[in-house]
Amino acid sequence: MRASVLPGLFIPSPTVSALELGPLTVRFYALCILAGIVLGAWLTARRLRARGGTTAQALDIIMWAVPFGIIGGRLYHVITDNQLYFGPGKDPWGAFRIWEGGLGIWGAVALGLVGAAIGARRTGASLAAFVDAAAPGLLLAQGLGRWGNWFNNELYGAPTDLPWKLQIHAMNPATGQAVTAGDGTPEILGYFQPTFLYESLWCVAAALLLMFLDRRYTLGAGSVFALYIVFYTAGRFAFELMRSDFANTIMGLRVNTWVSALLFLAGLGLFLVLRSRPRSEATAGSTASVDAVKAPTDSEAS
Repeated sequence: MRASVLPGLFIPSPTVSALELGPLTVRFYALCILAGIVLGAWLTARRLRARGGTTAQALDIIMWAVPFGIIGGRLYHVITDNQLYFGPGKDPWGAFRIWEGGLGIWGAVALGLVGAAIGARRTGASLAAFVDAAAPGLLLAQGLGRWGNWFNNELYGAPTDLPWKLQIHAMNPATGQAVTAGDGTPEILGYFQPTFLYESLWCVAAALLLMFLDRRYTLGAGSVFALYIVFYTAGRFAFELMRSDFANTIMGLRVNTWVSALLFLAGLGLFLVLRSRPRSEATAGSTASVDAVKAPTDSEAS
């Protein structure tokens, strides 16, 4: 669809999703992911110090968790949306072009936990302490990363006339440029629900709530991360119901809708089990130094 008249208020989308710097192509999607990683790492290190750990421990674990998470996220996306890359007329090599978009959060979390476990073991830190420290930062990283979908003109919902409707252009993923019409103007596909924005705002709100609850109450070791699963999947379930882009379905519902519902129940059950677990079990120091490294008081935490 091409609009000749601007339909009132709307959220514009970029017509460029990449910049050419000599032989280097800089994808804004990748920059958003990178910015999210940096923000999440900073907050995780700060929170891990408050749990008796160190910045060095946090960064060492993150160096293991991030590459594992990226691989896991891409694998999840390629498996659940395999028709995009395999079959007649498809390009299997596209599965490796991560800069064009496509990271499944649950694959990223699953393999990211594997990487974090390796890093925690190597540094002598508690995995429970790390994931509890990382949970709010992970939400903020996801919220910031969603703006990469804005640059790519993707992850939107049904057509709408709401004042905050999102303008979507037809994009060429190979060039990172909007497809142009005969007169040289960017081709507009229509105006849709900005589900990427809804999810981004939900992630920020959930991160703030998670930090408030963690400060206000003595949550058991590992239960902060369990609440991360509960909060994120509750929102993701709703946003998946709103999305209009193609996705594989099971019994009429998108795969990620089912995954979100199942993980919500799993996260809730995990929280109920862990909420009374002694907080001392989440001390970040190694087993040999738990008695020597006490969690700092509020005045000592930075």
